[in-house]
Amino acid sequence: MTTVIDGKQVAASVIEAVKGATSALEKDAGVKAGLAVVIVGDDPASHSYVTSKSRMARECGFKSIQHTLPAETTQEELAGLVQSLNEDNSIHGILVQLPLPRHLNSEPIIQSIWPQKDVDGLHVVNAGKLATGDLKTGLISCTPAGAMLLVRRVHGEDLSGLNAVVIGRSNLFGKPMAQLLLNANATVTTAHSRSRDLPAITRTADILVAAVGQPQMVKADWIKPGATVLDVGVNRIAAPERGEGKSRLVGDVAFAEASDVAAVITPVPGGVGPMTIAMLMANTVIAAYRAAGKTVPEF
Repeated sequence: MTTVIDGKQVAASVIEAVKGATSALEKDAGVKAGLAVVIVGDDPASHSYVTSKSRMARECGFKSIQHTLPAETTQEELAGLVQSLNEDNSIHGILVQLPLPRHLNSEPIIQSIWPQKDVDGLHVVNAGKLATGDLKTGLISCTPAGAMLLVRRVHGEDLSGLNAVVIGRSNLFGKPMAQLLLNANATVTTAHSRSRDLPAITRTADILVAAVGQPQMVKADWIKPGATVLDVGVNRIAAPERGEGKSRLVGDVAFAEASDVAAVITPVPGGVGPMTIAMLMANTVIAAYRAAGKTVPEF
């Protein structure tokens, strides 16, 4: 029988741990964890994400601040806001919701966030710490951190002897995911659009992670029997069976057929997705503990 990982359940356990850590920090050090979320423009999907992040921050007991800026905000205005949040000692995590409006350059904004407050884990300092194996003093990008927590639930802390394949090489997910697997002693292959004979590569994987944004690309015959499959893709496709103009969410893996081959698999929705916000909350409380000079809890 294939085990389908319930990401919502695992994320809920992380959130409970975050709440406990938040409460303990406030009681022991008088420090209330603070998260500031910045959104520019009126993209509906971005607003939905930001609302859920801010709501979860309040639920965790954080000081939660949301800055909603008009679409015509200038680069200088946005940079100025980020700098003021950097200097605000009551804020431990800063998140600038991407994508930004097209006239704004996101990279200098992301790199202007102080690394110790970069709860998205996108600053070059945090990426560099991960790349050099320093998992103790940096902040790790939320989605790969959440995916790795799911891997550890299945395989434990040490992945020695296991082959892992990550399809995708983005800075946001593919590269940090590969580094996390490597740090856990897996033998890691990063595959991508230029890889030759991708199915042959993926069939070597004991742990297969798909993050390419191609709906249901990974078929059953791409998967090694008994593998653990993590599907990070979120794609919307037409669903005429639900009615005219209706759609549904699917991952990068053809879930139904893959479930006949994999030993463990994550669904879309409800798999890796819920872990992202949970790990954002974990990163915020980690940053708050470090700022207070306290021993950082494990999640």
